[in-house]
Amino acid sequence: MGDNGVATQFADRNEAEWRAVAEKALAGAGFETLVSRSDDGIAYGPLYPRRTPAMPIAGRAAGTGWTIVQPLDDPDPSRANTQALVDLEAGAEALSLCFEGAAASRGFGLKLEDETLATALDGVLLDIVHIRVEPHPQGSEALAALLRLAARRGLSPSALSIDAGIDMVGPLAFSGRFPDDDRALRAGCGALARSRADDGMGGRTVEADGRVYHDAGASEAQELGAVLATAVWHLRALVGAGMAPGAAADAIGFTLAADQQQFLVMAKLRALRLLWRRVLDLSGVASPAPARLHVETSYRMMTAHDPHGNILRTTIAAFAAATGGADSIAVLPFTAANGLAEARARRLARNTQVILREEAGLACVADPSAGSGGVEALTDALARAGWDAFRQIETEGGIFASLKAGILQARIAETRQAREAEIAAGRHAIIGVTHYPLGKTQAAPLLTTREEARTGDAGDAPPAVLPLQATRLAATPEAHP
Repeated sequence: MGDNGVATQFADRNEAEWRAVAEKALAGAGFETLVSRSDDGIAYGPLYPRRTPAMPIAGRAAGTGWTIVQPLDDPDPSRANTQALVDLEAGAEALSLCFEGAAASRGFGLKLEDETLATALDGVLLDIVHIRVEPHPQGSEALAALLRLAARRGLSPSALSIDAGIDMVGPLAFSGRFPDDDRALRAGCGALARSRADDGMGGRTVEADGRVYHDAGASEAQELGAVLATAVWHLRALVGAGMAPGAAADAIGFTLAADQQQFLVMAKLRALRLLWRRVLDLSGVASPAPARLHVETSYRMMTAHDPHGNILRTTIAAFAAATGGADSIAVLPFTAANGLAEARARRLARNTQVILREEAGLACVADPSAGSGGVEALTDALARAGWDAFRQIETEGGIFASLKAGILQARIAETRQAREAEIAAGRHAIIGVTHYPLGKTQAAPLLTTREEARTGDAGDAPPAVLPLQATRLAATPEAHP
């Protein structure tokens, strides 16, 4: 509508006319300079025709807001409790428990002790607040501790909504320490999932977590392939324990990382839903439910030198996650690369989501990019590349076998090295780092630095396989343009 309330009609323009205008503005640089290329070699340009009819990908329903999740990773349980109560009072709807030793704790985390957990969650209504447990090497013990706390408060498992975060594969990849085979892991995973199903506990028992691969430097397709292979490994374990394929699928949730490459993130999330539906179709699951998708803003993209620039990065990443259809989102504090966030950084991370959902209204439309030629083309390309990456892992014996042999780690390291070479050559720009850097490092408000919290594990035997954490940029993680 125009300013006078009269409908305004824009003249139709064909692609040739748009290209002519763009090339004039480029002053001879050539239209092809507007074409970008992903780490997987996928070329995507600035102009696509609309795709009709627009077919939304099933996921979060229109008008249904995603769940605002706030990580709880402070080693001090009393301080963590204060954080949790403030977060829940001021807009967060779920807490993500990061225990010490989990990949998501990134050097911090709650101790896996009953009394520590009781202190940290004092005053938190476990029958109202949704709880996520971040994947941990002792994931079953973490869930058991949470259930014991609920029992002490007179709550049965059926009264709880918990994503248990049981990932039998990701923590092994993070540590580089693998058992001789995965038979015991499969049996334990299946038994635990069946027990939780019998208890009637709400939420997903198993989590296929892509962040460990993303943080190590994986491309979008490599992350998709790894997370899909992880989900299939768990699906086989649950079905092998006697669960029906549909029930087993409903017990599995997904976690992906979102960086500030907005359109790639939107396409990646949409592609995962297509890939999981394909797996379930091939598994004979009738009318499968959409993948339950949690997204955390990328740790890999955060910079320590210019932490305030991370506010823009996490905002774009959260926007991409929301419009890509995430069911729940966690935004990392802008100081995450520097150390343990204090109250102001946590508040800003929380309010980023509140503003996007409640004020910008991003939850009003289901799959808002449906029909967008550019996002649809990227979704199709990433789905194909992700499926190829998944099939490659399967030919290597599955996710466990590929990781145990170090094959997947080598591919991810190669991708990261190629990206670093592009950065070093100036062909991959990082705003605020390689382009327009600050003259000096900005001070970041912190509770403690990572170096102050690091205790080390020099007494442990070295891992048999190169851990994915060894290829991660830790103190100064990589940032994308």
